[in-house]
Amino acid sequence: MFGGFAKQTRVPGWFAASVGAQELDFAHGQHAGSGKPAITLYGSRRLDAQAQGLHKVGQDMHLGQYQCAALLKPGEYQLLLVEAPNVPKDELKSAIRWRIKDMIDYHIDDATVDVLDIPPEEGGGGRNHQMYAVAARNDLIQNCVRAFDEARIPLSVIDIHETAQRNIAALYENEDRGVALAYFADDWGLLTVNYRGELYLARRLDLGLRQFSADTARQDGGALERVAVEIQRTRDHFERQFRSIPVARVLIGPMPDDVGLGEFLRARLGIDSRQIDLREVLAFDGEGPDAATQWRLFHHFGAALRNETRAL
Repeated sequence: MFGGFAKQTRVPGWFAASVGAQELDFAHGQHAGSGKPAITLYGSRRLDAQAQGLHKVGQDMHLGQYQCAALLKPGEYQLLLVEAPNVPKDELKSAIRWRIKDMIDYHIDDATVDVLDIPPEEGGGGRNHQMYAVAARNDLIQNCVRAFDEARIPLSVIDIHETAQRNIAALYENEDRGVALAYFADDWGLLTVNYRGELYLARRLDLGLRQFSADTARQDGGALERVAVEIQRTRDHFERQFRSIPVARVLIGPMPDDVGLGEFLRARLGIDSRQIDLREVLAFDGEGPDAATQWRLFHHFGAALRNETRAL
């Protein structure tokens, strides 16, 4: 997403990481031609504050030889839907900055901004062409770059959950059909719609696994019903905007425990829906990660599938 940092690398693929207060979560992925993309490394490493944390882990794991992407936390950036300005490409980001200046709660001069295009519908004549603007505070981006620099880890890009989720959804696409993918963290969810490898729609949901657990005894479906309503509304809205792109499937991201959401959506919405297992589409050494690990590192796996040839 945000890029233009370190360039020199030796190991093909992407090492995607997020730095927490006490640990580094990570995954390294490589595209493998016509076969499944390979995940060669994944997991977590504890950061010892007394031993220069990230720097020591970087040395131990030889991260200086990788092309690295830092994954922002959801609260560290905003994804804003805007009408695409009719300007030359080299003026696009300036025009987008002007459009979002009143949509963020800090001064636009303090924002780092990038753009994700939403391809207009074929035959639409460019009408209703929209884009996503990604905005984050300059100091947050600078602190992230500085942390990797001081640890001597070559940071090439800073990525976001929506594009990471897009990369995974693309592995499940059917030709000429859109695919929706819903992921749920502890307290939030993310619903995306993909088509031909592109992110067309992204929505944050204000419920997560804790709500599913709390609602298991409710007779009205509770959180499951809320998800069904949100997905149906999103699907209806999307298919009004893009009449030639039907959403054929709803995929549910891995969860530590299966709450029955796939079965509920099939019955409630009458649409193909199931919970996915990343071992279906990614090549891991051995048995690969269990459902809980897939859930915890889901967006790291997605960010590690970054395609260098994709223009963002």
